[in-house]
Amino acid sequence: MRLKEIYEFADAIAPFALSGEYCARYGAYDNSGILLDCGDPIKGVLFALDLTQRAIARAKERGMNCIFTHHPAIYGKLASLSPDGEGKEVLACAQAGISVLSAHLNLDCALGGIDECLMKGLGGKTEISLMHALTLGGYGRVYEVTEQPLAAFTENAKKTFSARQIIVYGAGKVKRVASFCGAGMDEESVAFALKEGADTFVSSDPKHHLIKELCEKNRNVVLLTHYAAEFYGFTRFYEKMKNMPNVGCELIDDERYL
Repeated sequence: MRLKEIYEFADAIAPFALSGEYCARYGAYDNSGILLDCGDPIKGVLFALDLTQRAIARAKERGMNCIFTHHPAIYGKLASLSPDGEGKEVLACAQAGISVLSAHLNLDCALGGIDECLMKGLGGKTEISLMHALTLGGYGRVYEVTEQPLAAFTENAKKTFSARQIIVYGAGKVKRVASFCGAGMDEESVAFALKEGADTFVSSDPKHHLIKELCEKNRNVVLLTHYAAEFYGFTRFYEKMKNMPNVGCELIDDERYL
C-alpha cells in the first residue's frame, strides 16, 4: 500500500480540508497530513497519539514502516535535526525508513471526531451549540446529559476515558455540559460555556484564573489529562482505519499520560 492511499483513507473519515477551514475561520495554526515520506510501500501502520520513542521502538519491533499520529510530529519550525535535539523523533523515523502522517485539527473537528467522541463519552445526548462550527462538524460543544451528581459524572468519566489523573472542582448537579478536547480551556471557551448555560466545564491544560472564574460562578470543572481526553476518540478513529486493505495496523497507548 502506498502512503498516499493511507492519506486518502484517512481523508474520507476526517477530511484534511477541515484543518485548513478551521485555521482560516478561527485564526488557528495546524500542520496535518503527510509529514515524512520515506518513499517505500507501507507494510504496516502503527497508530499513536504522539510520536514518541516508545512508538518508534514498537514500530521497529513490529516491522511497521509508518506511524500515524494525532498530534503533528512536525508542528513548529525545526531549524535543525540531531539525535538529541528538537525533532529527534522525526530524525529517528527518517533513519529507520518510517513514514509519518498526522491528523490533528481535522480529526478534532470531523463528524465522529475526537471532540464529538469526548461529548459522547461524557454521556452527551442532545447537542445544543457548537463554539466553532465548520462545513462538517466543528469544535467545542454544549449539550445535555442525564441529570446526576457531580461524583457520578466524574466516576463515569474515569471509567470511560481510563483516566488515572483527574481534577474536579465543585459539588453541584450535572445536567448541561460544555466540553473541549485537548488544550481547549481558554477565555473564549469559558465565555462560550457560561453564555450557553453550562453547569459543568470539561477540558484539559487549565489556567488557574479560568478555573477560578468558573468556580466563582458556581460551575463544576472537570479536568482530564490532554491524553485521556483525546485517546478515547483517537481509538475510535483507529477502529475505522484498521479496515484499510492489504496493510496491518496496530494501536499503541501510553499509560504515563492517562
